[in-house]
Amino acid sequence: MLPFILLIAAILVLPSHAEAALSRDKSSPPNIVLIVSDDQAWTDYSFMGHPQVKTPNIDRLAAQSLTFKRGYVPSSLCCPSLASILTGRYPRQHGITGNDPPMPQGMEKNAARKSEEFLKGREQMNIFIERLPTLPRVLGDRGYLSLQTGKWWQGNFRRGGFTHGMTDGDPERGGRHGDDGLQIGRKTMQPIYDFVETATKEQKPFFIWYAPMMPHLPHNPPERLLAKYRDKAPSLHIAKYWATIEWFDETCGELLNYLDKNGLTENTIVAYVTDNGYIQTPDKTDYAPKSKQSQYDGGLRTPIMIRWPGNVKPQQSSALASSLDLMPTLLKATGMKPPLDLPGIDLLDKSAVKKRDMVFGECFTHDIVDLAYPAKSLRYRWCIEGDWKLIVPNKINEPDQPVELYNLAKDPFEERNLAKNETRRVRRLEQKLNAEWDGN
Repeated sequence: MLPFILLIAAILVLPSHAEAALSRDKSSPPNIVLIVSDDQAWTDYSFMGHPQVKTPNIDRLAAQSLTFKRGYVPSSLCCPSLASILTGRYPRQHGITGNDPPMPQGMEKNAARKSEEFLKGREQMNIFIERLPTLPRVLGDRGYLSLQTGKWWQGNFRRGGFTHGMTDGDPERGGRHGDDGLQIGRKTMQPIYDFVETATKEQKPFFIWYAPMMPHLPHNPPERLLAKYRDKAPSLHIAKYWATIEWFDETCGELLNYLDKNGLTENTIVAYVTDNGYIQTPDKTDYAPKSKQSQYDGGLRTPIMIRWPGNVKPQQSSALASSLDLMPTLLKATGMKPPLDLPGIDLLDKSAVKKRDMVFGECFTHDIVDLAYPAKSLRYRWCIEGDWKLIVPNKINEPDQPVELYNLAKDPFEERNLAKNETRRVRRLEQKLNAEWDGN
């Protein structure tokens, strides 16, 4: 059984010569490259103020982009967050609220993931994405070729609407979240270059999903990078994480330099977002409680960037942005109309950005409780208005957790819960949160 919302839903080139990339008419729609960082905190960039982490290539991209330093993803877990980026919808709308379907009871995890019940659940999640107008699927209606690389949870790449891809999605071959696609960045960038060459020869605009499993675990950076952080980090675990961030940054530089060298930069939109945050614990290979999977900014906040030379003025914005905005923004930039029921806005529309006063989100259990009813997996709903963030727990899944209210301007790491001191503000924000979604 599908979630109710799905029943009503409608619905670069390694050319021999750089001039081949310019052979399409300049009035043709722009290419799109979407860079998705994997498990990286909003603080962990040089341009965001980190005193040790070096991200020169992402810094350059930020300086050349309309950069929203207060961007958010609706959910702080990889699979639902990636599905939201790709569909422009909240997890409760696309139905993929967790990383895995309901886990069979009484079985060891590895055995459970091979069971018929689990695989049927995984297939249902793939159907959810297959039936929606995803970004590559809609772009394909205008003639775009699209490439999937990196993290991908929903079976074969074609099920997401991609024309080309690296992920086969066969569970027997480790197809849970990317299989061969996970080689991108860590081992090679060549599939991207081969794809762009194909698109150029066919004189087609292209969309690239560059979502490497970086700086996600395993934190196994080259020794030359780890050596830079060994004596600067509080522990070896943190040093490895920081070095993996710089490794990821190097791959972004390779991709951006490739666009430059092949005459593709001017007619290519580059967008950037992180799927969810991550805070490395100092004493073991794990993440801290207030990061990944949490209701806090350590798991939810990310810079969001849009670079389009000659069309988008580079500047930093303090306005609130959401990863749900990427799909309508990119579709409108190509001259296409986004699906009418998308909750996001066009980030290139100054009026829409100025008019927005809130962003919303929802956090769910890692394993989905019931594929037909997203609310059964709900842990927290949250909203941000100005500097104020309200977090409301689901009393079924989080019965012992309090309502939380933070002033992010004064308390960016959410250490002082002001809910008991600001009861009127809590009531007002909760009314707005309920109007967006009451959690049922």
